Amino acid sequence: MGIDNVLAAAWAGLRRLHPAEAWTAAQEQDTFLVDTRPAFQRRVGEVPGAIVIERNHLEWRLDPNSSSRIPEAVHTDIRWIVLCEEGYSSSLAALSLRAVGLPHATDVIGGFQAWTAAGLPFTRRSRPTRPRGPGEGAEI
Repeated sequence: MGIDNVLAAAWAGLRRLHPAEAWTAAQEQDTFLVDTRPAFQRRVGEVPGAIVIERNHLEWRLDPNSSSRIPEAVHTDIRWIVLCEEGYSSSLAALSLRAVGLPHATDVIGGFQAWTAAGLPFTRRSRPTRPRGPGEGAEI
């Protein structure tokens, strides 16, 4: 099938969000923005309020049936909006979340690159936020 076909199928099956739509949606109840970028990419900046979960742990942290879930993963109706660097791996991640029973998962078109180009808020930290572990809530 090839990765281009898999990606095209993911895009056809998702209602993807432009960055401004994602920012607005993330303010709604039961909707969370999830940044899956690795630390070296997040050094450039992070989206305020985004939950940091690196891609290799995503399904385990967001599945409400997983013993490794985060506190926000309380039911399958949560809308998870995945953000990566350019909007490719986030689409595959959203598709994977749907496959494990999270039907409202989607992603941000163009990723963090499009986010910053749209002039949306981001912060630079001296050290990137540590990804969430099992059961861990937001940092204070």
